[in-house]
Amino acid sequence: MHFRRLLVAFLALTFSRLSMAEPDFYRIELEIDIDKPAADVWKKVGGYCDIGVWLDLPCEITSGDGGMGTVRELRGGAVIEPMVALGELSYGYSQPVVEGVPYNFYHGYMEAQQVTETSSRIIYTVMWDRSHEDDASFNANVERRTELFTRALQNMKEIAEGQ
Repeated sequence: MHFRRLLVAFLALTFSRLSMAEPDFYRIELEIDIDKPAADVWKKVGGYCDIGVWLDLPCEITSGDGGMGTVRELRGGAVIEPMVALGELSYGYSQPVVEGVPYNFYHGYMEAQQVTETSSRIIYTVMWDRSHEDDASFNANVERRTELFTRALQNMKEIAEGQ
């Protein structure tokens, strides 16, 4: 009887380890050049809830003062993003664990960089662990996120340049 329990426990542990995929991190990095200085760009599009303007979706700050640890909710709370990094012209955010959904370690980072005295570049990077996605889901995810953040960058450019 003791041997049987040990065998069952060993098999359960073995199969649970097999079902845990090794992380497979993937990154999308997009950028756009803007004909304005970085500080001016950041004033127009770098607020933590400015995403609501350049992606045309509801955004609400639910806690914090705009600094590290500030939490924004997008689309009425469907997406929650705490700020996990903050620079003079940059911020980073994550998406926390959601019960019943495999954690994908999703993080985003947006930065305005000075290029010349009168121009700058916005770089938007997202990354996640794709180990829980099959190839079709992963490819659709890459396509959707690339399209979404390409549109966001174009909207930021138009806002920053005043067009």
